[in-house]
Amino acid sequence: MANDIFKSAKKLGFGLMRLPTKNQNDASDVDFEQMNRMVDLFMERGFTYFDTALMYCGSASEAACKKFLVERYPRDSFTLATKLHSSYINKEEDCDRIFQEQLERTGAAYFDYYLVHDVNIHSIEVYNRLHVFDWAKQKKAEGLVKHIGFSFHDGPELLDKILSQHPEMEFVQIQLNYFDYDNPGVRSRECYEICEKYDKPVIVMEPVKGGTLVNMGSEIESLYKSYNPSASIASWAIRFAASHKNVAMVLSGMSNLEQVEDNTSYMQNFIPLNAEENALINKAVALLNKTKAVPCTGCSYCTEGCPLHIAIPKYFALLNADLKQDPNGTMGWTIQQEYYSNLHKDFGKASDCIKCGQCEEICPQHLNVTRYLEDVAARFGS
Repeated sequence: MANDIFKSAKKLGFGLMRLPTKNQNDASDVDFEQMNRMVDLFMERGFTYFDTALMYCGSASEAACKKFLVERYPRDSFTLATKLHSSYINKEEDCDRIFQEQLERTGAAYFDYYLVHDVNIHSIEVYNRLHVFDWAKQKKAEGLVKHIGFSFHDGPELLDKILSQHPEMEFVQIQLNYFDYDNPGVRSRECYEICEKYDKPVIVMEPVKGGTLVNMGSEIESLYKSYNPSASIASWAIRFAASHKNVAMVLSGMSNLEQVEDNTSYMQNFIPLNAEENALINKAVALLNKTKAVPCTGCSYCTEGCPLHIAIPKYFALLNADLKQDPNGTMGWTIQQEYYSNLHKDFGKASDCIKCGQCEEICPQHLNVTRYLEDVAARFGS
């Protein structure tokens, strides 16, 4: 199916969420001179997939596409994806209005790929109430969209339910990287396997986890460089994602020409990871896990007796990932916060803990669980 939908497209997509800017404090002030060079190199090397959304770059990304892409290249020489987010719609008519505005902003005439954006346990209620999946299907029937799918930030159970209810969805965009692959809070591998179950091609977002898998410390970097001195650290993460059979596209949010040069160099004639390379990535993950703030092994002994039904190991995994991605807590928002919000719809919040001590009595690692839950609450909010 991936070949049918994505044809013979190279597996690297240009994510347009973090564009180069002239003013580093204004995400909407796009540096078009640099962006033109980046797009030109990307296209020259045979890559054609561009991914934008209404909210990217201070809501300037779609309009910027018109300048650096749509007005500079024939429409049939590239493919463009954009999205509809639940926060922008309150009634069914909003979908058509926003879609028309997106067509006008981009000047694209049609979209090759259109996504129901950020589907999770909260947003699905909006999408179902406003019949957004049916609406997307209609846009495809009208010829204004070639292929419809959705981006997803939640657990495999919900993903399975959505794909069973909406077989018309042709592809799924998920977060997949080697750090989150078996993270019990994100569960990337399980979500990928659900997509395989329904034979849905996968688009990967966050392959380097917002840069986390680029700046990992000298020990891990030395591990990679000893095997292949010429390969960039980022290439290991992007190739990991692309090596999955059902992955049709890996998005990279490139913000300078050097990143485009690097990514396209090894993805132009993509070679999947071999056994030795996979083994090195497993070593890197083990080293990353050694540095986690909460040394929880995820055994879940603590959860069965919790009177508030708090998802303790899942929350600790998200805290560890968040501290790795944003150690100083200065980013303002990270994807871990969304996963935490999704989880506490079905589980107690970390701040709900009454310090009964049952979790600590049964913890085989003898962790001060209640104190760590205070850290979770402080990090993600009460």
